Formats: sequence, structure tokens, C-alpha cells
Amino acid sequence: MRSLRGAALPLLGVLALSACAGGAPAGDGDGRLRVVTTVAPLTSIAAQVGGDRVRVTGLVPEGENSHTFEPPPSAAEVLSEADLIVVNGLKLEDPTSELAEENKKDGATIVALGDRALPREQWIFDFSFPEKDGRPNPHLWTDPLYAVRYAEILRDEFAAADPDGKPGYDARLAEFTAAATALSDAMASAGKTVPRRDLLTYHDGYAYFARDYGWRILGAIQPSSFEEPSPRELARLIDQIEDLKVPAIFGSEVFPSNVLEQIGRATGARYVDTLRDDDLPGTPGDAEHSWQGLMRANFVTMVAALGGDAAAIEAVPLGSLADTAEYPQ
Repeated sequence: MRSLRGAALPLLGVLALSACAGGAPAGDGDGRLRVVTTVAPLTSIAAQVGGDRVRVTGLVPEGENSHTFEPPPSAAEVLSEADLIVVNGLKLEDPTSELAEENKKDGATIVALGDRALPREQWIFDFSFPEKDGRPNPHLWTDPLYAVRYAEILRDEFAAADPDGKPGYDARLAEFTAAATALSDAMASAGKTVPRRDLLTYHDGYAYFARDYGWRILGAIQPSSFEEPSPRELARLIDQIEDLKVPAIFGSEVFPSNVLEQIGRATGARYVDTLRDDDLPGTPGDAEHSWQGLMRANFVTMVAALGGDAAAIEAVPLGSLADTAEYPQ
């Protein structure tokens, strides 16, 4: 597994600097940079790195399917006021990206985090995202290694637009990196206690995580086409789960799956329906309503349900970075 340990070291010296160092940024209105994001995990990371010099507004309501989300007409005005528009990219939110291109103001920047973080040769194509369609698996944020890379890109963009704020952005990046590193280390340790690190999920959201942390994706019930699996595919999954003696399969808290319930009944595997891909736990303002809270909850759920010891993950603090972003509900 790639390590995060080296990532935080160049930034440790700035942790003591004030988050408010320097003059006001160049954004309009209240003087803060105006940043518009798409899915909630990106909103959380941007708000934590930006701090009080950045006003972050999310576009995709939590619990909405980000693959099929069509921005309402009112989104055009929100995008037109942004200094920085942050999307995941990797073809996840094409309608929003197109609307942003059409409506962004002069001088505004669109940043596709996934496209910047992941070289094309490292894209993952799989059963849900076949290469023939040209759309890679876009779910980088469920992997702590890429969450840190997202935060680094955001720090760079914020500092470029607001040079006086760079010491504070550096400091908050260092704090976020430390929290993500602790979570990464705990997941690597807890993963070793899982007898078989096999995942069958509702949505194919853990491909990059699995590659970096030594897990195996057996399948996902909801492909990118959002069609139900065929009877032949369903039979294959049932046989595979029975052969491997997989103790648990994972659904989505937001999108119930009758197919996963059927697989659970047929195989005796426990159906756990509490995983989240981009719907943060709790409510805005809660400590757990954050990227860290999302991934800690998911990792605890996965490890415990598959027979491992999740104590190391449960012990990871969520960090103290403030998040005042606007999250559509």
C-alpha cells in the first residue's frame, strides 16, 4: 500500500501559523473566495482546507445520485458568482461541468480534482465502468490517499487566488493530512484482522481504495447504467459468495436494494445497508458530518461486518478543522 507518511512532513512547520494570516482574499461580497463544489465529500475537504477565507457552497444535495444529477436552472446563477468551481471530474458530473463552462464569470477557474490527481494510465475500468464507454470509475475520495491529493490541489488553487492566505491554507492542509494519515494507518492495520477482504456493494465506490489497501471487489449491484443485474449475473454472484463464504454484503443507506436482500437470503450473508458514498453522516455542523466522519463510519462498518477488529479505526479522532460550507439537503 502506498503511504501517506511523507505527505505531511513538508507542512508541519506551518501548523502554528494563523489561519487568518495576511490580507483579505480577492473574492467578492464578504471578501472571501467564492467556491462552488459538487458532491458533499469534496465540499467538506474544500471547506476544511479553505477555512474562514473561503465561502464554499455545494451543489449536489446529499442523498442525490451524483451520476444522474441534473443541476436545476438556479445553479447557473450560483456558478456564475464563483471564483473557483470544483468538480470531481473523471466524467462524474458532466452536466454540471458543462453548465459551469457556460456560466462561469471571467477569470473563474474550473478544477477537476480527479483528472488532476489520477494519471490516465491509472484509471480503473471495471464491470460498472467498462472501458468501451470511456468513463472510468470516478470514486477517488473513498481512498484516503487520494483525499489528501484532493486537499493538496485545493490548497494550491486557493493559494494561487489568495496568496496572502497561503500560510493558513498550508496549516489546514497539514492538519487534514494528519487526520487522513491516521485514518489510513488505522484502516491498514484493521484490514489485516479481516479474514477475507472481499467486498460486494450496492454501488461501485471502492475500486481505488481496494487497489491501495489490498481488498478485492467481488461486484456491485448498481452499475453505471443503473440497471439491475441479469439473472445470470445474479446467479454468478450468489455462487461466488457461497464459495468464498463471504459473511456480509453491503448496501447503501440512501438507496435500498432488493437484489442485495435477495442475495443475502440466498447465501446466508448478512446484508448491511449502512454504507454511504457521498452522503455525509449527521447534519451540517456536526463533527461526523465531514469526509473523515464519512470514511471512518464506512471503514468501521466494513471491517466489523466482515469479522475484523475495527477498534483502531473507531479510535481515530475526526480532527478539529471547522466546516462552515453550505450543504444542500
